Amino acid sequence: MKTSIAPTARAAVTPARLKWRKRILFWLTTRCGWLVILLLGKLTRLRFHGREHFEKLRAQQQPFMYCIWHGKILVPIFAHRYENICAMVSEHSDGEMIAQTLHRLGYITARGSSTRGGSRAMIAMIRALKAGGVGAIMPDGPNGPRHVFKPGMIAIAQRAQACVLPFTFASTRAWVLNSWDRFTIPKPFSKTVAFYGEPIAIPADLAENEFEAMRQMVEQKMLALETAAENYFSN
Repeated sequence: MKTSIAPTARAAVTPARLKWRKRILFWLTTRCGWLVILLLGKLTRLRFHGREHFEKLRAQQQPFMYCIWHGKILVPIFAHRYENICAMVSEHSDGEMIAQTLHRLGYITARGSSTRGGSRAMIAMIRALKAGGVGAIMPDGPNGPRHVFKPGMIAIAQRAQACVLPFTFASTRAWVLNSWDRFTIPKPFSKTVAFYGEPIAIPADLAENEFEAMRQMVEQKMLALETAAENYFSN
């Protein structure tokens, strides 16, 4: 069961008050966000499906990137904390909160997105992958549209000769925020399943039409994995 959290009516807020609210939110998120993730993760009855795909890639020392929809990042962050994963995070203010939270959970970050600083972030991610690291990208971020796979991840995979590993989760009970990405937060003591898809190899050379076909194929596999995860507890 999912509970949507919609914004309530508010009185007019002055720019100065709004600025202070943002500062308070930033301070609380960067200091306490990682603790909230740890607490929610510990209180969730977490199980894994398809984890053999992840374990095979690690055993073969094959460079790969987790591919996660923006609204489904919370459980993956908890499940793979303190593994020195390089996550691509936007340079926007929200991205700074996410980056500081990730650092406290043992991640490194490549800062940039499709709208700002993308080239720098791509270079940093490629270097991390070629050095034997693991990457993580939200291909519909930072501002959507939701579940639309942007092509940057495929370009990175080509240059780094890395695989793409689709990853998502579903819960029996969760809060779903009324945001563009429908950000999902498992409720305490809910059953949660982390779903790994089959790794997707990206050819090093793709013609323009082949590149677009590959982008669409990865997007469809991500959507299919999302459906499989959502249906897991109804079977």
